[in-house]
Amino acid sequence: MTLILTRSDLAAVLEPEACTAALEEGFRSTDSWSAQGQRVRTDLPFAGTATALIPGLLPGIDAYTVKVNAKFPAGRPALRGVICLHSGRDGELLALLDSATITAWRTGLAAALGTHVLAAPAPAGDAVLGVIGAGAQAELMARGLRTMRSFREVVVYDTDPARSAAFAARHGGRTLGSPADVSAAADVVLLATWSRTPLLHLADTRPGQHLTSLGADEPGKQELSADLLAAALLVVDDRELAAATGALAAAGLPATAARATLGEVLRHDHPGRTSPTARTVYAPVGLPWQDLALAWLAYEHAERRGVGTRIDLLS
Repeated sequence: MTLILTRSDLAAVLEPEACTAALEEGFRSTDSWSAQGQRVRTDLPFAGTATALIPGLLPGIDAYTVKVNAKFPAGRPALRGVICLHSGRDGELLALLDSATITAWRTGLAAALGTHVLAAPAPAGDAVLGVIGAGAQAELMARGLRTMRSFREVVVYDTDPARSAAFAARHGGRTLGSPADVSAAADVVLLATWSRTPLLHLADTRPGQHLTSLGADEPGKQELSADLLAAALLVVDDRELAAATGALAAAGLPATAARATLGEVLRHDHPGRTSPTARTVYAPVGLPWQDLALAWLAYEHAERRGVGTRIDLLS
């Protein structure tokens, strides 16, 4: 029997603190994992792309994931797909999960973790959080980050004024007129857009500021300029992937431009931020094991609580 977990099912069983803890443990352990995840992407004869992430693997979990996504920027939601959770013993299809939900949660919360680890400490409630791109991933980033630190204000920009205003209302913030305005006002800046040209350059930032860029997750997408990335302490989730298809590729920078991975910082193999005046950037692409971390968590919780629908695909 296969368990179907819809968006509403996942919302009922997932919670930010447990998900963030699972992701943190994954970052600490996966560099020692021998199996290399793969990311496959192709353009389509439509206004979108097809992406697959295989296999999602983690030490200690006897299962793996295969994710298939359709990315259509004009769609609402812009990402649709499915995550297949398979048994590592015999390949049984344990569950089918809504990919848009798992992807938003794992991407946003992993980014929140990286942001918290790298951003400069601030007195409680004294910093300003800036958001550029007010979609689902930014929502989870902001939600997850606020479980780790507080902010006295949230400022938001989105190309869709209604979506920007709704995000600001949910988070008790205010809207601004441009990415540069957000950067000028904020101490920590979260970017989650479809941009293919830099939204911020070095001149738009200041010493001590932290920026997290989620938008450069496939070729041609770029949120931060090369001069900004080169000047900052740049941390990624995977150096080679970032140089092949992520923020480094878009800026024409080599893998060595990334000073560390988040796993290295969490394991204290790299000190991370060492100066309150340093600019720091976290620019992940997204790794297959992150799908497994949250899919397995959701599957276990759903099994215990009787959430979801069971079907027999072999009948």
